[in-house]
Amino acid sequence: MSLGDLRVLVVDDEADVRLGLQLLIEGLGAEVRAVSSGEEALEALEMWLPHVMLSDITMGGITGMELLAETRRRWPTVRVLMITGYGTIELAVEALRNGAVHFLTKPFDNEEILAEVDRHGREALVAEQVRRMIPAGDAGPATIIATDPRMVAVLDLVRQVAPTEMAVIIRGESGTGKELVARSIHEHSDKRDRPFLAVNSAALPDTLLESELFGHRKGAFTGATENREGIFAKARGGTVFLDEVALMSPAFQGKLLRVLQERTVVPLGSSTPIGVDFRLVTATNRSLREAIKEGSFREDLYYRLRVIPIDIPPLRERPQDIVPLASHFLAVYSSQVAGDMENPPTLTGGAIDDLKRHHWPGNIRELENCMQRALILSRGAEIGPAHLGLHDEGWPFSSGNAESVDYQTGKEEVLRHFRRSFIERTLTATGGNVTRAADRCGLTRAAFQRIMRSLELDRRHYSDR
Repeated sequence: MSLGDLRVLVVDDEADVRLGLQLLIEGLGAEVRAVSSGEEALEALEMWLPHVMLSDITMGGITGMELLAETRRRWPTVRVLMITGYGTIELAVEALRNGAVHFLTKPFDNEEILAEVDRHGREALVAEQVRRMIPAGDAGPATIIATDPRMVAVLDLVRQVAPTEMAVIIRGESGTGKELVARSIHEHSDKRDRPFLAVNSAALPDTLLESELFGHRKGAFTGATENREGIFAKARGGTVFLDEVALMSPAFQGKLLRVLQERTVVPLGSSTPIGVDFRLVTATNRSLREAIKEGSFREDLYYRLRVIPIDIPPLRERPQDIVPLASHFLAVYSSQVAGDMENPPTLTGGAIDDLKRHHWPGNIRELENCMQRALILSRGAEIGPAHLGLHDEGWPFSSGNAESVDYQTGKEEVLRHFRRSFIERTLTATGGNVTRAADRCGLTRAAFQRIMRSLELDRRHYSDR
């Protein structure tokens, strides 16, 4: 990816530093502007909106920390790298907790600066390129936000398969956005002006599912008081999204296979086939290969459905998307949940830490619910860890599910929850100093660091000194 479209803002009150950084970063091919104060930086952010900003901390007027806070509040997509000639661990921890992506000290290591600007610049360009609004039918506008490379690859595949007539099966855990991806396929195809119709196979017993998809004639069953057209016929050249196909009964699987082979349906209560024209996109959160081995899914139908498989990674495996998604949900729901607000609340550094550490078993749906709850609880300009309520969800029994958790799993989860809580409290008490925290616990620094890695604690926020 070329960095020719990258915009970088340098903020420093020393003329030599500004010029040196500008010339250095321009060597990457980026467009660079340099200003001497926080006030000028705010003007540049307003008029030019850079992708990356390098800001000194110690400046007259608006300080670097104040500029960081205002940038996070008004332009959350800007990646901010903080620079200072008076580097201390406390300053670095504060900057990172408040949303900076990196902390640099003078005199600079030019290679480090170039590597950080290159890395964060590419992430920003990818995010700008793939973030788009996608119509979501009656549900209103929805957004697929993809910054993480794995999800970017998913959207690339969506764009490739959308113009074709190939059958697509979308695989992923519950809550990962399978229907949204299916809608994206539809909206990027030549069928975008035709209907998009979605059915959850798991929500209906066989007879009702057959009636819903194939249609029925008056008197076909108790309650069938009039003829009803099925979804396959209603599609009329559009797209039918069939979710949870792994849960269809083998008998219904055979009927669906016949529809796909013959492109006709026979409504319940009728003996006359009706021609149908639709593209089928299916989804499942189970392994169909395993279902075939178990004898619960037909192999011939499987190969009909999986011409093009699209695998959506769970949210925990696309960590770069967590904060952008959270910010998106805050923007969407702030007017609905928190009343009239000039700007949606922003996430504190501690809240961002919690969001990144959480396992997200419910994926994007859980994150969306979390943001709605946080808006209700915060009623202010900032959302902190207490508003998210994620700490207690590390316990395996938080949702009344103790009966579904075996003893060993429950014990391991409780111990992990305690270990994380204890380590975090110790690090907080020592100002983020790993060595002092290790001493408090009676551990060597290496052993303490191993525990941090096992708990997936972000070591950028702490010092090894």
